[in-house]
This record gives sequence, C-alpha cells and structure tokens, in this order.
Amino acid sequence: MKKNKQLLVITHLSQLLDFITGIGGLIVPLLLWAVKKDEVLGMDKHGKAIINFRISMFLYVLLCIPLVLLFGLGLLGFVVIGIFYFIFPIINAVKASNNEEPSYPLSIQFFS
Repeated sequence: MKKNKQLLVITHLSQLLDFITGIGGLIVPLLLWAVKKDEVLGMDKHGKAIINFRISMFLYVLLCIPLVLLFGLGLLGFVVIGIFYFIFPIINAVKASNNEEPSYPLSIQFFS
C-alpha cells in the first residue's frame, strides 16, 4: 500500500460536486473508494466514513420532507443538512491532509 494524501483530500472534496452536478458528490467518492481502497493507505477508512455520511444525510433529508408540513421544521432541517454537506467535507479534507482520522457527525455506521 502506498500513501497518497492528495487522493484522500480529493475524495473528501469530491462530495462538493453535488453543488454542481446534483449527484456526483456520491458517485465520485464511491468509485474512488471502491477502486483505491486496497491500494492507498487510509482510503478504506476515509471512504467508509464518506459513504456512511452520505447515506445518513440522505436519510435525514427523507425525514425532513414530512416535517415540512409540521410547522416548517423540515425547512430548518434542510438548511442544517445543507450546511453539513458543505462544511464537513472541507473539514475532513483538511484532516486527511494532516493525517488525522475522518470525523463526520451524526453519521450512522452502515460500514465499519
């Protein structure tokens, strides 16, 4: 296995493609993780953290949809999730460049 901090950073930042393409923020990190998890040191851990985060945020979005009808609470949820989608990939890209563990709050551990 080789060390490639740049690829780990790119994998985290590729989630921001959602703001440009709509769905690229899930597909690109998933592909990078699937292809490079056995070649790049730390890719398996970072990739699993990203996929867990993405699946968790998707479920939270689904929960917010019916909450829109309940006093507009879902709208607040959408705003918070949007902030999470933007901020935490950047924070974890910096962590990856500093050889730190990825940390995505409110992530459900589907893959461990």
